[in-house]
Amino acid sequence: MSDEATPVSAAVAATVTPPGPLAGVVTVFRREFGAYFTTPVAAIFLVIFLVMAGVLTFNVGNLIDPRGQASLRVFFNWHPWMYLFLVPALSMRLWADEHRLGTLELLTTLPLTLRDLVVGKFLAAWAFAVLALALTFPVWLTISFLGDPDHGVILAGYFGSALLSGGLLAVGCAVSAASRSQVVAFVLAVAVSFFMLLTGWAPVQAFFQSWMPQAGVEALASVSFLTHFRHSFLRGVVDLRNLVFFCTVIAAGLWITGVLLRAKRQGR
Repeated sequence: MSDEATPVSAAVAATVTPPGPLAGVVTVFRREFGAYFTTPVAAIFLVIFLVMAGVLTFNVGNLIDPRGQASLRVFFNWHPWMYLFLVPALSMRLWADEHRLGTLELLTTLPLTLRDLVVGKFLAAWAFAVLALALTFPVWLTISFLGDPDHGVILAGYFGSALLSGGLLAVGCAVSAASRSQVVAFVLAVAVSFFMLLTGWAPVQAFFQSWMPQAGVEALASVSFLTHFRHSFLRGVVDLRNLVFFCTVIAAGLWITGVLLRAKRQGR
């Protein structure tokens, strides 16, 4: 996660990939995931995420709902806005480093397919984000001590938060693949992610409703991460439509990443 970290393409150049349809993905995943812990930046990321989660949960909001029941809704409500900056910080180096250091050309000499590299790097970054999310379990323990929350709703919230981080990360991957600068990749990923969050925010929807047909407002809301995260998972409902949305965003982000990398490799 720093300029000194070795890009995965260079790290696996001498690796002999074992046979198997997913062997290449596993090889890249192991190398990339391990690389997050070779510098203190990974620890800094985890500390920032955990501190922000704790401060926003216990100091900004109420853990007891109006009915007197303990709830982690306020905890999950902050996740989209925390991810807005932390996930682009995680994704900005995935491919921008390869461009900056000129190691993208090395991809053609590796015993790995472009799919292996794209999926492996994405899964490693997503696993790291999920690890950060899992380390917030003391918040769950605290709310269980304070009251008797609905653990099914909390579990659905964690599952939805993991999908949300994956969707935002896929957007960041595509942006990183299009940029040679980590800073530019970060700024653009924040901008695109902000748009995909904002279209589902109630004040923004109210603004559009004042002059846009209802069909247009609903269309904008349908592409919002907020809509699919808050209206389903935070209510304890795992809706197939929302699963399809996040899976589609992830698949589209990885496909766009592959297209951009292939074009750059061919010198377009």
